[in-house]
Amino acid sequence: MDVWFYRLVRPIVKLFFYFVYRPKVIGKENVPKKGRIVIASNHTDYFDCVALVATNKRTIHFLAKDELLKGFWGPAFKAMGIIPVNRREKDKNALPAAIKVLEEERVIGIFPEGTFKKDVEELLPFKIGAVKMAHDAESMILPMAIVGEFKPFRKGLTLRFGKPYKITSDDLDKENDKLKKKIQDLIDKERGN
Repeated sequence: MDVWFYRLVRPIVKLFFYFVYRPKVIGKENVPKKGRIVIASNHTDYFDCVALVATNKRTIHFLAKDELLKGFWGPAFKAMGIIPVNRREKDKNALPAAIKVLEEERVIGIFPEGTFKKDVEELLPFKIGAVKMAHDAESMILPMAIVGEFKPFRKGLTLRFGKPYKITSDDLDKENDKLKKKIQDLIDKERGN
């Protein structure tokens, strides 16, 4: 999968993001420098993807609604390595495409809540995709929390990476609950709960 545009814009995105949003980034050393990994985070804003791109040296392939690949910006999103998901029906192509990316020792970024909500105190129910692809591709999964708001030129935004771990059970519902708890724990830790 060619991601030339990602490599081209990442330095600009990083410069813009750190200058405008002044994030505190904790646990960045937990992101493996190589090998397959699924980064799973809560979803708070449209800028969550930008936050992950800006704070990681590795190229992250995001699963995103297929509408992004249509229209004027479609070629740019395609060149960013986005894996399209048809949310209007059960998409049988997205998961195999993501697993293929992982088998190439790359990184997938996913927001298991499926949609964003500003209030991070209580997470939405998690869709099973993150743990399913990590399980099927025998990939590490790395929980991450985004806490705070994307307010220009104000401090208060934190990205906290947890420790990567392996899916240890075929009970994916149990593994999904475990992932949700790990992300909730990262949010609570940042909020001092």
